[in-house]
Amino acid sequence: MWGVIHVKAILFVGHGSRDEEGNEQVRQFVQTILPQIDATFYVHTCFLEFGVPSVIDGIVHCVERGATEVIVIPIILLPAGHSKLHIPAAIDEAKERYPYVSFTYGRPLGIHDATFTILQDRLEEAEIVLDEHTAVILLGRGGSDPDANSDLYKIARLFWERNKQVIVEPAFMGVTNPSLDEAVVKCVKLGAKKIVVLPYFLFTGVLIKRLEKRVFEFQSIYPHISFVLTHYFGFHPSLQTIVLDRLHEALSDSVQMNCDTCQYRLHVAEHHHHHHHHHDH
Repeated sequence: MWGVIHVKAILFVGHGSRDEEGNEQVRQFVQTILPQIDATFYVHTCFLEFGVPSVIDGIVHCVERGATEVIVIPIILLPAGHSKLHIPAAIDEAKERYPYVSFTYGRPLGIHDATFTILQDRLEEAEIVLDEHTAVILLGRGGSDPDANSDLYKIARLFWERNKQVIVEPAFMGVTNPSLDEAVVKCVKLGAKKIVVLPYFLFTGVLIKRLEKRVFEFQSIYPHISFVLTHYFGFHPSLQTIVLDRLHEALSDSVQMNCDTCQYRLHVAEHHHHHHHHHDH
């Protein structure tokens, strides 16, 4: 008697960008980790927005390839509305459509020891000397979820714990405060002679290109201070470590974030039924 073949699929979820270069970076990154994933898994990549396929289309694709188990891994920096609401909503839809398929949902990249290896390397690549005259602004996207915003503060604090001789300030590109401009003013008041902007962004896009222009403007406003924009956090080799750790957690059922009981998700789900937003990426 023939046995039933159970296909397991891993579906990586990128945020997605209006800038196709950013979407291609996600696809290329997934290609780099394929050799470290058991060849029996079917691996596919999808996007929350702007890129194709969408999350639900990505799940459909995996099921059409014969998957009876789909492990969904978000390649998203911090836990916020996307990972708490929009991906679980797509999984819920898929569960109704495919009751015979089991789903496992991993957690976002979050705070990991390798995070600080990447930040340190970005500074070294820019030949930054970390001393008492240097300020590092860790610049996040910014959002409406307090968890994600506070995680950036935690990363900034833990980074300072490893580099106590330097000023480290968190800031956000939009939605919430402190803004980049406010962080620059604070660093100037604290006596910084060099201000380094380190973008905590996973991929290039509209905001990174806007940021390049803004840092150039800062140099004109504060001619007595040196400004440096490092490479964004990005798809550094150590990011493979973080993503593979999140995958292994999901495969071993040790994921430490339960979105089904998350109070933020339950509250927002009552008030938001669709994913409509107008920010740039």
